[in-house]
Amino acid sequence: MTSLVPGVATAQQAPLKAGAAVRQEHAKSQPGARQGMPAEVRAAARRDPVNLTELRRDAEKAAKDLEAATKALEQRRAKIREAQKALTAKLRELQTAERAFAQVRQPLSDLVGLLYQQPVGGDVAGLLSGDSSGDTLRAMTGVTQLVAERNQVLEESSRLQAERERLAAEAQELRAGTLLAEAQMGAEIKTLQARSDKLVKTLTKALVKLGIKIDKVGRAALGCDPTKVNSAGEFPNGLIPKAYLCPLQQPGHQLRADAAIAFISMNEAYRKRFGKPMCVTDAYRSLAEQQSVYYRRPGLAAVPGRSNHGLGLAVDLCGGVQNFRSAEFNWVEANGKKFGWFHPQWAYSSPFEPWHWEYDPKLGSLL
Repeated sequence: MTSLVPGVATAQQAPLKAGAAVRQEHAKSQPGARQGMPAEVRAAARRDPVNLTELRRDAEKAAKDLEAATKALEQRRAKIREAQKALTAKLRELQTAERAFAQVRQPLSDLVGLLYQQPVGGDVAGLLSGDSSGDTLRAMTGVTQLVAERNQVLEESSRLQAERERLAAEAQELRAGTLLAEAQMGAEIKTLQARSDKLVKTLTKALVKLGIKIDKVGRAALGCDPTKVNSAGEFPNGLIPKAYLCPLQQPGHQLRADAAIAFISMNEAYRKRFGKPMCVTDAYRSLAEQQSVYYRRPGLAAVPGRSNHGLGLAVDLCGGVQNFRSAEFNWVEANGKKFGWFHPQWAYSSPFEPWHWEYDPKLGSLL
C-alpha cells in the first residue's frame, strides 16, 4: 500500500529506505542546500555550536509528518465509513424489494399450481377443432398470462439474489481492505511516532548537556519539546503553565520551547564571543508579574495580557546589552536575527528599551 504522506515510506518500506532517507535529509539540511534562506541565516546555522537549530527543525518536521499521517488515516476511515454506510443502504433496499416480490410471488405460484391441478373445462378435441367456447379460450389466455407473470417474478427473484450475493462479496472485500489498510497505516504512524520521539529525546539530551535543568533524569519534557509549541500557544497571555515553558541556562527564567532553543543557541555564540553567557533580567512573565511591572514602571511596560513576555517570546537583557550601542548591544543586534531574535523598532525610541528583545517564530522557522 502506498504511503499516505508524501515522502514518507510505508511501514514495510521504511527499513529499506531509512538509510537513503537519512542521507537525503542530511543533504537537504546543509546550509548551502536551503535555497531562499538569507545568507546570514545560513551562516548562523553553520556556526550553531551544538546544532540545536537542526535538531529542532528535524523534530518539528517529524511531528508534521506524524500529524499528516494521522490526519490521512482519519480521512481514510471517514471514506470507509461512508462506503460502508452506502453499502448498508443498498442491502436494505434489496431486502425491501425482496419482501415486496415475495408478497406477489407466493399467491401467484399457488394460483398457477391450482389451475394446473384443475384444468379449464371443455375437451381437448373441441379445443383443437376450434369449437371451444369463448369462456374456455379466455380461461386459457388467463393461464398463459399467469404463467408468464410467474416466470417474470422468478427471473426478478434470481436477479435480486445475484445482486445480494454481489453486495455481500463487496462488503466482505471492503472489510478485508479496511483491516489491511488500517494495519499498514497504523504501522506507519507507529514508525513516525518513534522517530519523532527519538528526535525530541536527542534534542533534550543536547539541552541537558548545555546545563538546561529539564528534570532530574533528563527525560524529554513538554516545556522544551518544540513539537508542543502550539499547545503552549493555546493558553492566555501570562497564564502559560510552567510545564509548557522551557528553562534557560540563566536560573529562574523560562521561554516557550522554540524561543528558548533559539535563545540557548544564541547564548552559546555570545559566550564564544565575550567569554561569558548572556545576562537575563526577565523572560516569561505571568499575568500577575506583568501587572506588578506595569504599575511599578508606568509607560515602560505593556498592558497586562498584551506583553510578549506573557507569551514566552521576549527577554530583557543585561550584562552590557542594556547599554545602547555597547559592544554587547551591537553584537546582539547584528547576530540576533540569525537565531530568530530581534530588537523591535518601537524599542529604539518609544519607549526606549535597549534591553528588550523578542523572538519571531516566522523568522525562527527559516533557520
